Amino acid sequence: MALGRTLAVSLLGLTGHVVEVEAHLAPSLPAFSLVGLPDAALGEARDRVRAAVASSGLAWPNRRITVNLTPATLPKSGSGFDLAIAVATLAGAGLLDAAAVRDVVHLGELGLDGRLRPVRGVLPAVAAAVAAGHPHVVVPAANAREAALVPGAHVTAAHSLAEVARRGGADVEVPDVVPVGAVHLDGSLAAADVADLADVVGQEDARAALEVAAAGAHHLLMVGPAGCGKTMLAARLAGLLPDLTEAEAVEVTAVHSVAGTFDADAGLVRRPPFEDPHHTATPASIVGGGSGVPRPGAASRAHRGVLFLDEAPEFANAVLQTLRQPLEHGEVVIHRAAGAARYPARFVLVLAANPCPCGRYVGKGLDCTCTPDRRRRYLTKMSGPLLDRVDLQVELHAVSRGALSRSVHALAPGESTATVAARVRAARAAQAERLQGTPWRTNAEVPGRWLRDRLGPDRALSADLDRAIDRGMLSLRGVDRVLRVAWTLADLAGRAAPARTDVGQALALRTRGQGAQ
Repeated sequence: MALGRTLAVSLLGLTGHVVEVEAHLAPSLPAFSLVGLPDAALGEARDRVRAAVASSGLAWPNRRITVNLTPATLPKSGSGFDLAIAVATLAGAGLLDAAAVRDVVHLGELGLDGRLRPVRGVLPAVAAAVAAGHPHVVVPAANAREAALVPGAHVTAAHSLAEVARRGGADVEVPDVVPVGAVHLDGSLAAADVADLADVVGQEDARAALEVAAAGAHHLLMVGPAGCGKTMLAARLAGLLPDLTEAEAVEVTAVHSVAGTFDADAGLVRRPPFEDPHHTATPASIVGGGSGVPRPGAASRAHRGVLFLDEAPEFANAVLQTLRQPLEHGEVVIHRAAGAARYPARFVLVLAANPCPCGRYVGKGLDCTCTPDRRRRYLTKMSGPLLDRVDLQVELHAVSRGALSRSVHALAPGESTATVAARVRAARAAQAERLQGTPWRTNAEVPGRWLRDRLGPDRALSADLDRAIDRGMLSLRGVDRVLRVAWTLADLAGRAAPARTDVGQALALRTRGQGAQ
């Protein structure tokens, strides 16, 4: 009897669990079995490992091989266990020094030629290994830079199984191989639009709402005719947001590592991401999903950034309703038979919509070809519970000829992204000082009770809110959201607490867009 052991990491969401890989070799008819709740991709590892070992110039042991992934009750998925399975098998056969590989974490997919291929989720996997007391990690060369981002990790990069075996004590020649580059199946990380806010003509009210949304991380709805600048404004919101903190950068990078949209050559993701899925997107593509262990969707990839839904009423109702959980709790929890995966999803949601399907219901609506019933059904696709979670609701109008003329002749240019971003950073700094010692970072995250306690028993501040509740314009959740916006307006103005004018302006920013509905 021979037994080899090494370590790997199983990811469930962003949570990594260290897995002990045991290979038992018994003197019996040659066979290979893999136990420990592997999925289909992991179950095929036996064929990849056998071919990779033979291609590396190593002798495959003709015994009955049983590989166990412990803990056996934890679901395992993906091809990232290939290297650990090969190392444990070779250690059990006596071809590797069993003591040298026992406490080393091995991550990577094996090609049939023995080369190591990169895998997703290396950053959170290595972080989990280091946190569990296993800092020595072997990864494919294409994942080395990503793994090196984890403090305290001792990363060994390898191009092939033969190279790993040689370092583990095997007497094998390491061939010259063409390295396998990083492959991202889901595309690359969308960079924030660097276009300037000064490019937007007119729309002073919408620009002000955009600044408030950036300063307090508030969700925003823009309703206006086609061509009035809704998409331009939304695309420039990410440029107003401050750089990510170190903790936020690690968290965002981990999400994109699992999603396969992370460029390790660029280092940690330092700028807030921007996601703008098409209106044909499915619920699984927005909040995450897939067979086996769910993958993060656009909502999680937009974590600490912007999620923009252009032509929001054109999205399927199921897609819009799935956003209610992340808007309320800042995370997505996806339940499957194999377990529940949690992904952070604390983003700024921007919804853009036309006033009607044809987009020409402006003013008296003489050019609109839609019936009143069709216009009503169009905007009611965005349900009341969803809109109740949107802090700012703004109605845009077509740009006038005078505003365009002033812009062309540079008589009244709009403020640049750099100018507005400076005020946003100052407001965020005020929030950080006020919320120090709490689990919240922006006004949009703060519970309403905490905000009300900070305001004190000032009835003058709540008079407008009381009237709005009596008229049915606000729900109790809406009151809390108005208070959050009021605090953000005070932060932008440099005030220590909101004034009555801030509450009134916040109320107007929330209810102004309801006239188009």
